[in-house]
Amino acid sequence: MSSLLIVGGGKMGGALLGGLLGTGALAPADVTVVEPVAERRDELEALYPGLRTLHAPEADVLEPRGDRLPGVLLAVKPDAAEAACRALAVSRAGVTRLLSIVAGVPCQRLEMALGGEPAVIRAMPNVAALVGTGVAAMSGGSFATSQDLAWAEDVLSSVGTVVRLPEQQLDAVTGLSGSGPAYFFLMAEALIEAGVQMGLTRAVSRTLVVETMRGSGALLAETGRDPESLRAEVTSPAGTTAAGVRALEARAVRSAFMEAVAAATERSRHLQR
Repeated sequence: MSSLLIVGGGKMGGALLGGLLGTGALAPADVTVVEPVAERRDELEALYPGLRTLHAPEADVLEPRGDRLPGVLLAVKPDAAEAACRALAVSRAGVTRLLSIVAGVPCQRLEMALGGEPAVIRAMPNVAALVGTGVAAMSGGSFATSQDLAWAEDVLSSVGTVVRLPEQQLDAVTGLSGSGPAYFFLMAEALIEAGVQMGLTRAVSRTLVVETMRGSGALLAETGRDPESLRAEVTSPAGTTAAGVRALEARAVRSAFMEAVAAATERSRHLQR
């Protein structure tokens, strides 16, 4: 019996599992992971001795621990989310509240699949959760209470920052921060290649790009200043940075990022249809 059931032991489910266990919020014996891939179950059990894994949910797998109600973390692909909820309902797994990190599947559909009046919270984390520095937005469904939201925030904050938003804004979150790491990595890839073209070795170029991005992100976060003012501060009139920024603006890089977020947001909305 467990106080948390994770349905889907892939990258994001595994990241949240690692965060919860790493902070001491839960012990391995408090968690059960439902994962259909046997190799992945073996891997998780080896990483976290005492963890219980299952191929499919079983009856009454969840139990309260002290004053904490049990909960489910749903971390499957979008096309499997509702089927997973129906399986949970049929198995009578003891579901009282469910946190979904499934992209594009609204709370109402998960509530209907579970049946009754389940407390469903929908969230969109990002892949930086894998190293404990993610960011997630979350929203409660029709039956979620303030206690349910606090529980979900505790789970998500184990691997990063959490913000609460109305559910209708979660598609925009998906397009911005959910997909954002891919935009960031694409930019890093391009800059590394540019350094190589300018005569640097690939190893040196990678180090320069990664550390520049790390330091710039820290500067933005720790100073609290607007990115516009920081950019202006390092862009001297008629200087080298000004020449580079002018080349980017001439190729509509700013517009390209805006269009990327809009396209990803629309795709998230399309998944709900």
